[in-house]
Amino acid sequence: MVKVLVSSCLVGNKVRYNASCLSISEFELHWLKSNVELVVFCPEVSADLPTPRAPAEIISGNGTDVLDGLANVVGNDGIDVTKQFVRGAENALELCQKHQIKYAVLAEGSPSCGSSKIHDGTFNGIKIDGAGVATALLERNGIKVYSQHTIAKLRSTLEKHS
Repeated sequence: MVKVLVSSCLVGNKVRYNASCLSISEFELHWLKSNVELVVFCPEVSADLPTPRAPAEIISGNGTDVLDGLANVVGNDGIDVTKQFVRGAENALELCQKHQIKYAVLAEGSPSCGSSKIHDGTFNGIKIDGAGVATALLERNGIKVYSQHTIAKLRSTLEKHS
């Protein structure tokens, strides 16, 4: 069975910055649990960030910029958490490499896990096109990242390869 990395918050674990979780539709979650082996992971928790924690956003860039040293991840409390976000991304990549994971379903909008949208760094709820730090590192290493909103695309990809 194909292994898929999945954000811990998407399967009901209260690990988000505000100690909440997100959800996947019941249909999509059932499909995932029935057709792939889920490897549940939170990059931020793996890097020893507490729950709850200050919300963080990438300032003046995206996840690729953070990896390249061109942008930082900062909490709304002003504390720079770039090192923890990079470590969390590295932990995610290490787990994927260890388990030969080629696909991930990560939480859209997150500064770690966003795959197509992240917050703009102003803490005003504005989203821009871009990927989070973990997504950027996974994709740089050939791992295809989907969000909780694009699981149908993952399903289609896996059905073509089965």
